[in-house]
Formats: sequence, C-alpha cells, structure tokens
Amino acid sequence: MKNITLKEIASTLGISITTVSKALKDYSDVSETTKKAVKELALNLNYTPNSFAVNLRTKESKTIGLIIPEVSHYFFSNIIKSIIEEAEKNGYLVIILQSNESLELEKKQVELLINKRVDGILISLSNESNNDSHIQEIIDRKIPLVMFDKIAKLAKCSKVIIDDQKAGFDATQHLIDSGCKKIAHIRGPLNPQNSIDRYLGYKKALERNNIPFDSKLVYTCEKVSFEEGKEFAKQLLEDHPDVDGLFAITDLVAVGAIDYCNSKGIKIPEELKIIGFSNWFMSQVIKPNLSTIEQPSYEMGITAFNLLLEEMTCRKEEEKFVPKTIELETNIVVRTSSEC
Repeated sequence: MKNITLKEIASTLGISITTVSKALKDYSDVSETTKKAVKELALNLNYTPNSFAVNLRTKESKTIGLIIPEVSHYFFSNIIKSIIEEAEKNGYLVIILQSNESLELEKKQVELLINKRVDGILISLSNESNNDSHIQEIIDRKIPLVMFDKIAKLAKCSKVIIDDQKAGFDATQHLIDSGCKKIAHIRGPLNPQNSIDRYLGYKKALERNNIPFDSKLVYTCEKVSFEEGKEFAKQLLEDHPDVDGLFAITDLVAVGAIDYCNSKGIKIPEELKIIGFSNWFMSQVIKPNLSTIEQPSYEMGITAFNLLLEEMTCRKEEEKFVPKTIELETNIVVRTSSEC
C-alpha cells in the first residue's frame, strides 16, 4: 500500500502543506472546519506521519537501546519489565538486545544502536567486557549512557549499582554468625566487577573473623549456571568433607548446589549452610528454601531509566550533565538453608 503524504492531502483539499501539518497538530490558527476536513481525510487515507522525517526535525528517535547479558535470568527479566514500563510512561520504545556474555556480540549491538540513532543506551556489560573501545565510542559521540549491575568502574558515564563487596561480606558474615567455621565460595568469572567485589567481600569477612583464607575453597564459574553449582558442590564435598558453609555467586548456582546435596542425602542446614545472591523466585521453591542477598532488580531498572532520561533531557536542552553513580541497598533474606 502506497504511503500517503501531506502533499497529497493538501492537494486533495486545495490547501497548503503547512496548513495540513498545523491542522493535524491542532494549531489554534487553523479553523475547526479545516481541522475536521484534514483529519477525516487523513483517517480515510490511512495517513501515518513519516517517523524518519519527524526524527530529523526533532533530533529525537524516541527509542532507547537496552543491552543485557541474558534475557531469561530472573534478575534481568525484572529489570527489562521496569525499564519498558518507565519508557512507555515517557513516550519511548525500547530496543532489547542480548549479548550472551560475548564481547564481540556486545560490540556489534552497540554499533547497531548507534546506527539506529537511539536517544540513549542502557547496558549491563558481558562477562568479557570492560571499559573497551565500543563503550568509549558511545561516550565520545555524546550519546546518553547508563551502566547498571555489571559496570566498568573507569567509564565516564552514569551508573546504577549495589555495593557488591558489602553484600558479599554480609552473606559470608551471616554464615559465620550462624556457626560456620569453614566456608567455601563459588564465585563468578574473573573479569566482571561484581564477581570480583563479591569475592573480596567474602575474603574480608573471613579476615574480620580471624578465619584463615584458603584458596582451595574457592571455585570459579565460567557460565554461572545450575550445572556448575552441582559440579562444584560435588568437588567441594569430596575434597573438603568438613566444610560447613557455602556462599554462591547467584541463586542459580546455589540451587544447583542444593540439588546435589539433596541427591546425596547431605542435610541442609545441619551439615552444610548455603546462601545465594539475588532472591530469585526459585530460592523460595527449592527445598530447603534458600537464604539469599536480595538485589533490588525492579528498582534498579526504574532508577537506570530515569537517570538516562535526565541525561537525554539535558542533552536535548543543551544543558551540562555530570554523570552520577547511584548505589541501591541490599539486604539478607534468611530462609531454611542457613538457619541456626
């Protein structure tokens, strides 16, 4: 079907293109009779505005890009939901891309969003990514950018984070307060900042309580998966049968560890206390219920979008914008898996 233009509506009615445009926008200097005629004809001809032309004129696409490591993860699905809701309230559409924890794919996705002329970009970095050239390109092009969850500390942009080191400390301290003397940690990959910080929090809690750190009690995930949780729990309990506490990088990994213990008749929390991270809905379903660090995913999405909106508004009005870092609170949710 042929796209109808303002020129064709104007020609049919014998008026100027400017008058047609004003009528469609309800300008007060156009008569009600003309407005009615223009709108009725536009409706009958299925006229739709040329969004590309509108974008050129307003210098806005009314779209933002969102890049996340994975869509299926409970934490990120909550963030997507909150960002879409906030974007819709403010007249924006969201282009959602999944990096699959791949730096190369993430680079291509950033290039795509730049070429699409999105008004701003929200990103949680892949495990392979840091303050790389593609991130710097966004900043150099003065495209509003907000990082959340997995960030590059040195990137000169706004960020929404939690204190992962404090959260890792709190998780480990909770196990110590519950009576644990030998605590293992299943950590995330070596690169992501949140993985590093949770690991440092674990070490700090041991040190604070005069418990010797043993690198053999630390297991490193590559994919941060349920399967790795099972496998590392198996290795841990074979190599260190006297271990009595486990802090896992995410609830998904912790649930894998619980599943292995259940299959081998290892009693939780009597023989092994476990705590996870994020407060995934499965943490309440698995038996025994999993203690966890609650990460405010929904609030993080809302905060990230509103921070992006603030920068987009400043850019639009040619006002100076200073990047901000907003830190959200976490808290411990105690359930059966770590009870005294």
